[in-house]
Amino acid sequence: MAILRQFFLVMLLTLGTQVSSLPAGKYNSTLSPGDAAPVWNGLPAVDGKKYSLSDFKSSKVIVVVFTCNSCPYAVDIEDRLLAFHQQYSEKSVALVAINVNKVKADLMPAMQEKAKEKKFEFPYLFDETQKIAKDYGAKRTPEFYVLDSDRKVVYMGALDDSPEGKKVSTRYVEAAVNKTLAGEKVELAETIPVGCAVRFERTRRSRRVREE
Repeated sequence: MAILRQFFLVMLLTLGTQVSSLPAGKYNSTLSPGDAAPVWNGLPAVDGKKYSLSDFKSSKVIVVVFTCNSCPYAVDIEDRLLAFHQQYSEKSVALVAINVNKVKADLMPAMQEKAKEKKFEFPYLFDETQKIAKDYGAKRTPEFYVLDSDRKVVYMGALDDSPEGKKVSTRYVEAAVNKTLAGEKVELAETIPVGCAVRFERTRRSRRVREE
């Protein structure tokens, strides 16, 4: 039995190594790197304004993050988001946070409280329809998408290699942004996002469909 356990452990470690080096496009069932970024229009934000993707046309790079208030992983990146915005806001990089969760802790009043408490200086949007998260194939909070000047997706996945932010050795989003600003190809175009599941509303099938 001990030998068998060792065999399975080796197999798991081998598979884990292979998964980490899979080609781009394996972790998102909707988008692949190089795809055009889905457009959104008129999403309300915590500042009382409404924002569309086209409102950021002057930015060379856009970083979209699907996040929320209630997920511990999302809370853990808040200070890193603030630092990122401070570092890149004057380099023609727009950071846009989008929440689609509809539990009380994630509704607009709570979003506004969060933005005020943390002093968010970047747009924090709410999509009640949850459509934009589905369009991007976002499944986790937080989950990041880096868009180039042509609004093509050049990176999607995690912020960095430390969900809690305690031992960060590789900053995936920053690397993708730096490469894109320099006009270079992003080598690591996709990583596995780590976080809470986006709380999509369940749609009930009609009785007729169930009976069939």
